[in-house]
Amino acid sequence: MRSVIALSCVFFLLAVFGPMLAPHDPTAINIPNRLNAPSAEWLLGTDALGRDILSRLLYGARRSLGLAFLVSVIGLCIGTLAGLVAAQGGTAADWMIMRITDTFLAFPELVATVVIAGLLGAGTESLTFALSVTSWMRYTRVARGIGLAQKSRGYVVQAKLAGLSPLAIARWHYLPALVPSLTVVWTGMFARAILGISALGFLGLGVQPPMPEWGTMLLDARIHMRSTPLQMIWPGLAVVTSVLAINLCGDALRDALAKQNGHNLRSAQR
Repeated sequence: MRSVIALSCVFFLLAVFGPMLAPHDPTAINIPNRLNAPSAEWLLGTDALGRDILSRLLYGARRSLGLAFLVSVIGLCIGTLAGLVAAQGGTAADWMIMRITDTFLAFPELVATVVIAGLLGAGTESLTFALSVTSWMRYTRVARGIGLAQKSRGYVVQAKLAGLSPLAIARWHYLPALVPSLTVVWTGMFARAILGISALGFLGLGVQPPMPEWGTMLLDARIHMRSTPLQMIWPGLAVVTSVLAINLCGDALRDALAKQNGHNLRSAQR
């Protein structure tokens, strides 16, 4: 687990401090040095316009991981709020919110994201909006299920009888129960957001040139895939490694929470 957390921290640090570590300007065109192999000056080589691939990867980490973090947090907030409203708002609110959730879940996420981003036009804003719109449903289902389970607990009933507002009940009783499960869901959605951003970037609907992003780097390198495959290998490896590290971190967190819950259950039985 420590190695997984360490690898995740490495990607986090690259997203934060990557531009400070970049040896070259990621947008500087240098035609005489185009398609160079890795060397002492160009550690990962150069692309078709002579731009340093390492510098573009480091700058792209901030956009790929930063946008994925933003999208996953927006989805978390929207989905948790919708799930709590469905759990506390009565039968009508529950029915309406869950039918909307089921409608969104009926469409493949990537297809819906591509359609929304295509209608809004290429760019960072439309990319963020499209991914946020299609990333909240799983949080809603989890939050609603746990909220309904908490709704019948004695301390929640007593809080209602004491006159606490729904907001206070959600703050002090629902959210503590939601945090472990939603944290595990969030890590998975964070990884999916990285894939979604890279996929839209590869389709030309994400971050626009000349700003680097891992998906757009794959798009630029596809023409030279046969002659200089390293151009595609480096950003592809960055996407795969980051997604794998986040998923493994989520699995380790799930196992730790399950172990802790089992320990608490045994302690309660004693």
